Amino acid sequence: MTKRNKAVNVGIDVGKQQLDVYLLERQRAFQCGNDELAIQQLLAKLRRFNVQRIVVEATGRLEQPFVRAALALDLPVVVVSPLRVRRYAAAIGQLAKTDAIDAQLIARFGADLKPAINPPVDAETLIIKDLMVRRRQLIEMRTMEKNRRQIMPAVLQDSIDQLIHAIDEQLKSLDQQLDQAVDAHTEWRHKRDRLMSMPGIGKTVAYTLLGDMPELGNLSRRQIAALTGVAPYNHDSGRMRGRRRIRGGRSASRTVLFLSAMSAIRFNPDIKTFYERLVANGKHKKVALTACIRKIVTALNAMLRDDKNWSQA
Repeated sequence: MTKRNKAVNVGIDVGKQQLDVYLLERQRAFQCGNDELAIQQLLAKLRRFNVQRIVVEATGRLEQPFVRAALALDLPVVVVSPLRVRRYAAAIGQLAKTDAIDAQLIARFGADLKPAINPPVDAETLIIKDLMVRRRQLIEMRTMEKNRRQIMPAVLQDSIDQLIHAIDEQLKSLDQQLDQAVDAHTEWRHKRDRLMSMPGIGKTVAYTLLGDMPELGNLSRRQIAALTGVAPYNHDSGRMRGRRRIRGGRSASRTVLFLSAMSAIRFNPDIKTFYERLVANGKHKKVALTACIRKIVTALNAMLRDDKNWSQA
């Protein structure tokens, strides 16, 4: 393999104004602006190499302009959690921290751990995901205002009520835009209708799962449970056998599935029977509810995999 064709792992530390770039196998570091023109010039430069991975930390959506432009050119982009990179740095004894050092560290992380490459995403899907992010932000704002209303004096409650009303109006408008965007997207519309055929799965749950877990329908039952964060892990050492606990996973999906499970144990015949049997056998209600979430997401995964609506067992 010639030097030019040698695979290159790229690490990018994202800032508000600039991108610090490091080409690991070439041992080259440079900077460019984090704006549309500079990103296009950077991508044109990277396309001259045999890029194996371009690893970027999730940085409060500052990375999105670069990631979207790279995906549009079908480049192998990976967006990783900053926590994973920091733990990797601690494991290899990397204590110093600058933007340039971080870019090199991210490139080494990609070369050593080989995180999964993000699949290409079409423009319509990106719009739907942006709408979902904004909806989540509005929900959080409304919750904070409702909490403030309980502790602030009466003289300020009218101001808080007006803001809550404005957020509710924004949510109504956003939900309409979201429905229109999904209806116009054949794949999303088809998958949404499949998921909503299960009792307890509403539009919000379906949209969140499709946006947060695009892998749904393409994984095994154990993989999808682990991805959701409801797979129990052993905690054993020597002769000690600890209690198995769930950990990790994607919190947004797990949260909506928790709410869905609360509804399903009342209105979904299969989940209700399953939950009542676990509780009758002595399982704690929270443990039984977690098992219901695992059963629900496993069923949803199978429904998309087999392209079938839900049917009662």
